[in-house]
Amino acid sequence: MSDRIAPLLPDTIAAIATPPGAGGLGIVRLSGPAAAAIARQLLPGCELRAWQLRHAWWRETDDGLRDEVLVGFFPAPHSYTAEDVVEISAHGAPVILRRLLAACLERGARLAEPGEFTRRAFLHGRLDLVQAEAVRDLIQAQTLAQARNAALQMEGSLSRRLQPEKLQLKDLIARLEAAIDFAEDEVLPPPADAILKPLAQLRPEFERLAASYQEGKLLAQGALLAIVGRPNAGKSSLFNALLRRDRALVSPLPGTTRDVITETLDVGGIPVTLADTAGLRAEGESVELMGMAKSREAMAEANLVLAVFDRSQPLEASDSELVERLRNLPRVCAVANKCDLPAAWTQHQLGMPALPVSALTGSGLEALEAGLGRQLLPQGGDHQQWITHQRQAQHLEAAAAALARAEAGARAGVAHEALLIDLYAGLHELDALTGQTTVEDILNLIFSTFCIGK
Repeated sequence: MSDRIAPLLPDTIAAIATPPGAGGLGIVRLSGPAAAAIARQLLPGCELRAWQLRHAWWRETDDGLRDEVLVGFFPAPHSYTAEDVVEISAHGAPVILRRLLAACLERGARLAEPGEFTRRAFLHGRLDLVQAEAVRDLIQAQTLAQARNAALQMEGSLSRRLQPEKLQLKDLIARLEAAIDFAEDEVLPPPADAILKPLAQLRPEFERLAASYQEGKLLAQGALLAIVGRPNAGKSSLFNALLRRDRALVSPLPGTTRDVITETLDVGGIPVTLADTAGLRAEGESVELMGMAKSREAMAEANLVLAVFDRSQPLEASDSELVERLRNLPRVCAVANKCDLPAAWTQHQLGMPALPVSALTGSGLEALEAGLGRQLLPQGGDHQQWITHQRQAQHLEAAAAALARAEAGARAGVAHEALLIDLYAGLHELDALTGQTTVEDILNLIFSTFCIGK
């Protein structure tokens, strides 16, 4: 049993476990030692049975509010929180759910804090901290890829992935400790090669996992894609075509788009904020110049820039200026828009590769979306295991740094007692990753970002 598993808590918590607003059904959840007793008070005559749904009527008073409900009872320790849990499914009118929750509180329950159900599951050993964070990620998922990655984490994929490395590190620590503690019994310390070999295997693996956060944070947090180009290149038309609906105004008049317009799109599983920007050119009236300044800001802040060039019109000085600006950006995708019309220039004349696209007919859109996905995730998005939280990446980086110090010390021939300091530091970081040695402030920060009722 993990040393972080806490005894069952004495109080009982309650909350509405379904999202705010009206719905067909709503759930009030209770967890704690008095959960079943409170449910029996609320629903006289209802016989709670473990792992079964029971039909009942809830009455606020003899002449008051009345609702038909279903009650599920999940006894400890095999519930989500490892405590007695009761879930009352009522009709989803907010007034009914609020009054049902108030009735639970009047009978001794306490209103749950954000994330307190999942926090109790963590404290009672039902989840580790990586899995608990994945619960929140799954609730907040906007794309299938986000949900898939969160589901893998909830199943313990990262924790299982690190288990062999953790055991290997513990074994090395045990061998060094034995050589120190039983030196008089002629227990020989492991030779330098036996120390360096596991460290040379473990450190790069921790570094690789930590580096995956660069892609994982795009999956978790989303990306900003700025659509830029000169006026009338077809930026707004392409913006609408990618969204499959008319969101931005389209006009043959230059300067129609004066401000940055944003919408969200799923690109290869990443929630991408598309930003349609004002056209870039050398001159314009004051409001248009302000719009162009915002366009340049969006270009600088974007994770990916989509540059739109009008293939049906001769290249202008503003196109060349944009190409030069794009050369200094890390992620760029260029398109030659209006490919349904005769071409006025070649990619060689443009000075960079550009995908042929027609925002009007939809030609080339699938290839463009695939290209955007490859730019955001060069390694591909299928069957990947990414670190999606900065906290997790920091612990892995710290573990790798501790092992690097131990490796350098072993090469320099330092005493085994000194090596153990760094080896224990690396093990401590792995324990902190899963929550076995996590301080209370970190737990408060993590679970405070959950919704109430989960």
